[in-house]
Amino acid sequence: MAMASSLQIAQAAPLRPIAELGAELGLLPEELELYGPYKAKVRLEVLRRLADRPDGKEIVVTAITPTPLGEGKTTTTIGLAQGLNRLGVRTAVAVRQPSLGPVFGIKGGAAGGGYSQIVPMEDFNLHLTGDNHAVGAAHNLASAFLDNHLHHGNVMGIDPQTITWPHVVDISDRALRHAIIGLGTAEDGVQRETEWQITVASEVMAILALATDIHDLRARLGRIVVARTTDDRPVTLDDLKVAGAMTVLLRDAIKPNLLQTLEGGPAFVHAGPFANIAHGNSSVLADRVALKLVDAVCTEAGFGADMGAQKFFDIKCRLGGIRPSAAVIVATIRALKMHGGVGRIVAGKPLDPALEAEDAEAVRRGAANLAKQIENVRAYGVPVVVAINSFPTDAASEVAAVREVSLAAGARDAVTATHFTDGGAGAEDLARAVWAAAQEGAPDFRFLYPDDAPLSEKIETIATRIYGADGVDFGAGVLEQLERIEGIGYGHLPICMAKTHLSLSHDPARKGRPSGFRVPVREARLFAGAGFVTAYCGDMRTMPGLPSRPAGEGVDIDAEGNVVGLF
Repeated sequence: MAMASSLQIAQAAPLRPIAELGAELGLLPEELELYGPYKAKVRLEVLRRLADRPDGKEIVVTAITPTPLGEGKTTTTIGLAQGLNRLGVRTAVAVRQPSLGPVFGIKGGAAGGGYSQIVPMEDFNLHLTGDNHAVGAAHNLASAFLDNHLHHGNVMGIDPQTITWPHVVDISDRALRHAIIGLGTAEDGVQRETEWQITVASEVMAILALATDIHDLRARLGRIVVARTTDDRPVTLDDLKVAGAMTVLLRDAIKPNLLQTLEGGPAFVHAGPFANIAHGNSSVLADRVALKLVDAVCTEAGFGADMGAQKFFDIKCRLGGIRPSAAVIVATIRALKMHGGVGRIVAGKPLDPALEAEDAEAVRRGAANLAKQIENVRAYGVPVVVAINSFPTDAASEVAAVREVSLAAGARDAVTATHFTDGGAGAEDLARAVWAAAQEGAPDFRFLYPDDAPLSEKIETIATRIYGADGVDFGAGVLEQLERIEGIGYGHLPICMAKTHLSLSHDPARKGRPSGFRVPVREARLFAGAGFVTAYCGDMRTMPGLPSRPAGEGVDIDAEGNVVGLF
């Protein structure tokens, strides 16, 4: 009998009342704000009450460079947490809330899969408690204040050519990438070029994920730089007197959301910055709350270890005061074969048979990518366990090849897991290996570069040490942009690289472990509120487009009013 779909499994699952789960965690009734019976927000007062309680262990789950096959990183994060709970280690999941862009675009849902999911699955993938909409409203309020200031005389002398603050929408819509606004009469505003970005690329979203309390959120929003004046002074949202109103719009969004896994364990879902554009990690606050309540927190960093994990360590841990105990790198045999040059994925076509045929040599070639990602995590002094997300077609020789490469590259262990089909029971071996690594911890945890290094040096360090590049080619004016940022006092900030997630390089076509390349950086922007400087590499876009057959085509309501088509 064929296995039920992930949506069918989620819809058939018996759910625990979220108040019951909160009480089991040790939350007081007044620290939960219920959004129906199965989801809630957690009030931040719990952090004051539990301030003296020791933190649990932080375990970050990352992956090899993604392929169209999907590596199952979220599924593994949830399965691992379920496995740890089965071993008696009180464990919570902490992940991002998905953007509606990928949900209705190319990726579909992001709640995990099979018997390792967060539920209610439909709520998780759609509006949840409205946080993403609040981020969009706050961001666009600032956009409206900026254009209103220009319309009413521009008393600050803002140079419209220097405006870097876009508009946002949480839908992939390529037609909005470049736009002209203010068309019509003088009453319709000042005509200028602008752009729309996807909401998860907003600096407001990055701030929501990095803020430590409502006052820190307010201060960060006020520091956002949106333009320069004609005499080259930065213009902030405090200058536009809008940061306070934005904070009010986000006063509920700053509270982490509590949901549950299929096996009834706690799952914190909060914030959703993309890892190829922004820092790609769930919120500092969700992690901090969870760490006070449980023995271990399994959090997910977006895309491969060169993307989300690098930003987890150098941005989230640096700015949020979080220290990791262990890391998990997820790989599949099929994906490693693709990195080894085998198989071709064609949308709408059956899986290439070559990806299911035994080929240990192709796996070994592709595992060069895995080896590099292990090296990337080890560069921070964090112990690594490789999770081999198992498929029925995996051959023993192929698994042995992955294990051999993993151990040679410095991983503590490489463990096969069947959590997709078996839930937490299928991840118990993985959980034992990860918990052993977490007990060892990372006493020598270190950042990749010091705060006081020049911004250009930080960019080159990431490119050469994490991507394996020969160096960086700075485009026209980029070094001047970096010098200007340093000149106004922000040279100490970490770097957020905006780069394709589909390759260790800037070129998505280069799989495996590419060499002999240089990373082109076309632009640098200051994100003073979030607390980092973004370097845009290659032709990286901040507004995705829909594919020829968007995933949303299959989403609908059935005769009983149930959601169908999410996956």
